[in-house]
Amino acid sequence: MYFQALDDKGECVGIYKDGQLYFNELPGHLEKTWKYASFLKNLDIEYASIYCNNKSITEVCPAFLMDEWETADSRLKAFYRSFVISKINMSENCFFDLVPKKFLIEYCGIRDKITKYVFDTYEKPVNYEFTLGLTKVLQDIRCRKLNIDISCLTPNAYKVKYRRAIMNFKEISPFCNYNIDGTITGRLTTGPSSFPIMTIDKDFRCIVKPTNDFFVELDFNAAELRTLLALAGSEMPVGDIHEWNAANLFRKGTTRQEAKQRLFSWLYDESKTNVALSGQYDRNKVRDMYWKDGQVTTMFKRIIPATERLALNYIIQSTTADMVLRQLIKVNDVLRGMRSFIAFTIHDNIILDIAAEERYIIPKIVDTFSDTELGKYVINIRAGLDFGNLGKFNI
Repeated sequence: MYFQALDDKGECVGIYKDGQLYFNELPGHLEKTWKYASFLKNLDIEYASIYCNNKSITEVCPAFLMDEWETADSRLKAFYRSFVISKINMSENCFFDLVPKKFLIEYCGIRDKITKYVFDTYEKPVNYEFTLGLTKVLQDIRCRKLNIDISCLTPNAYKVKYRRAIMNFKEISPFCNYNIDGTITGRLTTGPSSFPIMTIDKDFRCIVKPTNDFFVELDFNAAELRTLLALAGSEMPVGDIHEWNAANLFRKGTTRQEAKQRLFSWLYDESKTNVALSGQYDRNKVRDMYWKDGQVTTMFKRIIPATERLALNYIIQSTTADMVLRQLIKVNDVLRGMRSFIAFTIHDNIILDIAAEERYIIPKIVDTFSDTELGKYVINIRAGLDFGNLGKFNI
């Protein structure tokens, strides 16, 4: 029943179960383990790490097992340090091929004990299925190498900024390693060993190229404002929200950018008043619906401690983040079995790596991404041959 995966990569199939190691072929009756691995994708498995909200195994280890666990964990870290010193690429090697089998059995044995303890003492989270679905998508992304080509930076290598970037990108791992629990609102972050896809300078984005034929970026138009309108039960404008606001809520001649800046300046500052904006965006109604007794409880059952001043921000940002990630899972399901795939995600958008012969699937993906639990969201679509040069795309 209980077992442990020996690596989390799809091509590294290894299992510990009942004191035995299995490679390439999986034993029967696999039901519960500590953490998800890609090769378990199609199996009905329960994961202890999700039961405890992705806390580390050390954080949830009971006191009566701590000495045994710390001994095993310190040996594991020693192996990893030796791999780093030896410059072994762990993304391209299976962990179980690099360490003694005797250690694997001892290490997984104590992981089994902690796993059983978690299942015995923790209740299944209400968002378990969502977290598992998201974990599977992000693990697929994590194990897929980015196509990085720094040649587009060399014409500017005479500039200090570009010279430093060229040197840095030569050393950075070309994999996106997302952290599901990096923020209290649910917005994703990337780990220290990840390619910095969420923070990369726009001047350097050209180095990220598709593995297939071209990128397609799907971006929600004014996602947080649409979420606020949806939660308040208000109708959403069909076109660009900021243009609609400029034309309908501000004086004639107000530009789109001016309208955007003034709206967000008002939205999260309770001291500011604006009759026209309050009539369209009922921030008090939404805050009162989802904030009570010092905490926000979103429609997706995420609970966040919050003061009154921060409550609306948390409600909108968290609801939007969870909604986007639910759409990410749906799009991934549409692409299952195809050459095209989700390359990465950045806050309110996703970037698809599309094979030319599968471009027919783009309208279905757009429709899937836009059809949210909060209503039909307007999508901005761009495409291009690298991440730094995406232009308007008509389907």
